[in-house]
Amino acid sequence: MSQLRTTKAGLVACGVMCAFILLYFRSPSPEEAEAEPTYPAVAECGFYPDELCSALFEGKKAAPQIAQFCKPPHNSEILAHLRTPGNCSRMNQGLHFISRPLSAEEGNFSLAYVIHAHEELAMSVRLLRAIYAPQNVYCIHIDVKAPKKFKSAMQTFVDCLENVFISSSTQKVAHDGLRRLQAEIDCMRDLIHSTFQWHYVMNLGGQEFPIKTNKEIIRHIRTKWKGKNITPVLIPPLNTKPRAGQSPLKPSPEENTYTSPNTRFKQKPPHNLTVYSGSAYYALTRKFVGFVLTDPRAKDMLQWSKDIHHPEQHYWVTLNQLKDAPGATPDAGWDGNIRATKRRSEEGDGHKGCTGHDAQDTCVYGLGDLPWLIQSPALFAKFEPSTDPLVVACLERRHRLRALQQAEVPAEPHWLFPQESHFNSQPHH
Repeated sequence: MSQLRTTKAGLVACGVMCAFILLYFRSPSPEEAEAEPTYPAVAECGFYPDELCSALFEGKKAAPQIAQFCKPPHNSEILAHLRTPGNCSRMNQGLHFISRPLSAEEGNFSLAYVIHAHEELAMSVRLLRAIYAPQNVYCIHIDVKAPKKFKSAMQTFVDCLENVFISSSTQKVAHDGLRRLQAEIDCMRDLIHSTFQWHYVMNLGGQEFPIKTNKEIIRHIRTKWKGKNITPVLIPPLNTKPRAGQSPLKPSPEENTYTSPNTRFKQKPPHNLTVYSGSAYYALTRKFVGFVLTDPRAKDMLQWSKDIHHPEQHYWVTLNQLKDAPGATPDAGWDGNIRATKRRSEEGDGHKGCTGHDAQDTCVYGLGDLPWLIQSPALFAKFEPSTDPLVVACLERRHRLRALQQAEVPAEPHWLFPQESHFNSQPHH
């Protein structure tokens, strides 16, 4: 009997809380308030809280706390479509893939992507459907150590999309190292030989997600870069001066000290190259990719990179400093806005702090970071969906809504995400 009373008390408390949520977010007029029905707990926390996401994006202080009363979205619907192969049309529609260019501007400017995937199948699918457009082309590199079920499901998935393929070569890829670099170059070789005439290539990890639409990414590249490569390079602060006899200082990516180029490497770089440090992420022109695959300096730089730490932070930025490289931007510095990154060391200057948690000075985004993210000029951000799935869930729905608002063609019904998704839902008997 006491257990029954406890259960009833919990239901009453949850009902009160859910009613508060509804009233808080909708802020109805007095006339609406009188006629507003009381929704049971499962209706408010069981279905997708669009109003909750709106409140989170607006930065309402109570929203992150209220969000904790809703269990995070699970991925059973995505995984169910991948477990029932055989009907590609049904799968693509069920997963809400956009099936034609949303504008002439997008249709005439194709992008290529290199995507690393090794775990979290549902997140990889969500990433791909967010960046997917039929005029683009996608090379997915699957880590050789990935589980067999993951590989099989990904193969079933890509078999239904003619412009998505798995890399012809596989590497044992950790988060850094020469194998990651080689995996991306392998994918680039496949992309160059594909029938799709893409203009730029970008690289992504399976835990990343766009914060700009396809049209916004294209406009960023075309208007600000105009045929140039984007490879953000670390540059020293203005108050840092080289010692006598030293070349200009460059920051070490592993620490907050600055060292002159080349002095931190055991082996002398080939072709007397000056080795720069910078981001492992990029947006590269097709001609530059052709240069990377054929130029002796690029090939020798790749061979030399096997003996250095974090070669992906040196390879692309160093080659893009060569003045005769196609689309080179030797004076661009850290400009580019490819990744949105909050660093603890920059708190108070570039942001007001991290509401998620820090991992090696970098913010793992929480719900309170959503207002900052959507205001960021960057194209992508990295997430840990297992830490707070609602962050990506809210971004995903906002991203699709913006893409369709910017579209110049009528939306197909299956492009729209359902108004109800399966938060805390249980099968009915």
